[in-house]
Amino acid sequence: MNSQQPLIALRELRRIYTTEQMETHALAGIDLEIHPGEYVAIEGPSGCGKSTLLSVLGLLDEPSSGDYILAGVPTTEIDAEEQARLRNREIGFIFQSFNLIPEMTVCENVELPLLYRGGLDARARRQAAEQALKRVGMDHRADHRPGQLSGGQQQRAAIARALVGKPSLLLADEPTGNLDTESGEQVMALLGELHEAGATLVMVTHNPAYAEQARRRLRMRDGRIDQDQTRS
Repeated sequence: MNSQQPLIALRELRRIYTTEQMETHALAGIDLEIHPGEYVAIEGPSGCGKSTLLSVLGLLDEPSSGDYILAGVPTTEIDAEEQARLRNREIGFIFQSFNLIPEMTVCENVELPLLYRGGLDARARRQAAEQALKRVGMDHRADHRPGQLSGGQQQRAAIARALVGKPSLLLADEPTGNLDTESGEQVMALLGELHEAGATLVMVTHNPAYAEQARRRLRMRDGRIDQDQTRS
């Protein structure tokens, strides 16, 4: 039994998409707690709701009903502007497609969350970005453009961008989906190191071998959590 306050608490969370023809229950009443320092893998077949769940956790999509409390803040009770501030402060995103801006250097890409947050001058942002890049072994590529990097290097740069603001939560959506096997394993090893250093990590993956690296595995089916297993 974990006595800590959960970082994430979901209560009867639902997400319904409505068209003229039909109603789709992407999330059909999710109850879930995730505590600081956990490493959670979300698995399940296509269309089971795992990406929708990650989008709601990342404050990129709003639930239709239910409660989502993040770091003690009831997110369903605050406006979009406050949600954006909370997202920028508390959440780091790692996407399958990297989402690096090709016209910017690697370092400038990594600085972006700090630029949106405000409060730091250019020198402080650069220093923070360089530290984040060093943490993922990419400081020697700071002034390159994304197009000059391999897929694995681009994902490392994207992870540095997720880390730079020191968020309380890292969300990874199929982080190895666009990588070859070797690069994917290197990225997974890096995520494992970040978790060992204290990061709270929630990852959507279709790869059972990668899901096994997480301490806790959630399996979804039809918009619900079908299994919740934690290994000792």
